[in-house]
Amino acid sequence: MNIDLIRKSSVSKELQAIAEKVFALKRISVEEGILLYEKADLSFLALLADFMRKNKNGDFVYYIRNIHIEPTNICVYKCHFCSYSRKAGETGSWEMTVPEIISKVKESVEKGISEIHIVGGVHPERDLMYYADLIKEVKKTAPGKHIKAFTAIELDYMFGKSGKSYKEGFEVLKKAGLDSIPGGGAEIFSEEIRKQICGNKSTGNTWLAIHEAAHNCGIPSNATMLYGHIENYSHRIDHLDKLRALQDSTGKFNAFIPLKYRNKNNELSELKEVSIIEDLRNYAVCRIFLDNFPHLKAYWPMIGKPTTQLSLSFGVDDIDGTIEDSTRIYSMAGVEDQKPALSSDELNEIITAAKRIPAERDSLYNILKLG
Repeated sequence: MNIDLIRKSSVSKELQAIAEKVFALKRISVEEGILLYEKADLSFLALLADFMRKNKNGDFVYYIRNIHIEPTNICVYKCHFCSYSRKAGETGSWEMTVPEIISKVKESVEKGISEIHIVGGVHPERDLMYYADLIKEVKKTAPGKHIKAFTAIELDYMFGKSGKSYKEGFEVLKKAGLDSIPGGGAEIFSEEIRKQICGNKSTGNTWLAIHEAAHNCGIPSNATMLYGHIENYSHRIDHLDKLRALQDSTGKFNAFIPLKYRNKNNELSELKEVSIIEDLRNYAVCRIFLDNFPHLKAYWPMIGKPTTQLSLSFGVDDIDGTIEDSTRIYSMAGVEDQKPALSSDELNEIITAAKRIPAERDSLYNILKLG
């Protein structure tokens, strides 16, 4: 269906006008983004999002050979949506030692990974120098491998504990071997909603300021949004609009990853999880609205393999990576894949079944291998 067919269809004039802007590669407004969430049929959203995907990335769908390392789930914060964090000594808590982490890195390097992803709880006793030394040890063990580490929430705490500005803190970590930072901890930027779901941790403005500081230090990052809890569509679009504005300024975001709220074992468990239809709607609107983000990622351990495959028709061009059975953030929240690990062959199968071209990538989206 092209724009001429849309004009002849029963699609409203308001939505037709949005389609014309998208097909002309013109930016849609906040109001138009909300309208897409509220009024557009799923097939209409798929059409527009798929156009955006193909315009940016052709038919490539990216994945990476990676490992996720979670040094600890001991955390000074207790967010109401979180199934992961524990206090020291509490049942279910863990603290990996540096030798344990290095042992996992050695194992993963032997499997040919490209990226080491490190995130965890905000440990009350670990400061900037602890994590800088950890990065140095990882880099010694895995020279040439990309290290993506620490959410803005972790960084805010470690910088503050060490009395460093954001710029000073990033200079220390970059010198130690940090290559990029992930997008976690963004949750939802609306302070009204944030106060209700994670009121005692870093604000949305702090998250944005830390990523801006990283970008200014030459450290690229990803961005996320937690959706499907107590927020509404206007809160989602406000979140996307703030990310789009920062990307206009720095151009250093690599990918955007919508993260679905999962309702097991946390203080918001009375909330019903949103449907797969809503997941796909959200992917599509995010792809259409974030016109300056090169990549949209579906994080398969969070939504499962079948929904991940469906998402490839709704603007998604990246499905993360092999993971190596090494993340517990979503398994503790009740997701279907309790041991998240996929081989490159399995990732290829997901992609090729959706009639896309599998592209193994590095952390900066340089293609390493096709098919």
